[in-house]
Amino acid sequence: MREKNPCASRQDPLKIELKQSAMYTDQQFVEMIVKAIVGHPEDVKTERTVDERGVLITLHINPADMGYVIGRQGQTARSIRTLLKIVGAKNNAHVNLKIYEPEGSRGPRPMRQEAVDTSAVDDLNI
Repeated sequence: MREKNPCASRQDPLKIELKQSAMYTDQQFVEMIVKAIVGHPEDVKTERTVDERGVLITLHINPADMGYVIGRQGQTARSIRTLLKIVGAKNNAHVNLKIYEPEGSRGPRPMRQEAVDTSAVDDLNI
């Protein structure tokens, strides 16, 4: 019969320190990427919350920079989320990104008011 090591239940302090320093690499990664693409890097802030579903990083940016972070058809935000999932997978964590949008900051898209020239097709008799 094998004896149990009384110290086996305690974790190595070095491993705990490494886990704690690696714990925030996802948050630092998001800040580094976003600060590189926005016009107001001093306004970039992140909040990190952990629950039973994983890690949620909430990104707060200047409203003027929202278009840079989201990108055309959301492509930039989707790319940041994909890279963040890879960083999370390295640390065995499920990481999600939420881009904070203040209440009422975005209204409906304005409708185009331009008149369309249809003179080229008016006489087709279709």
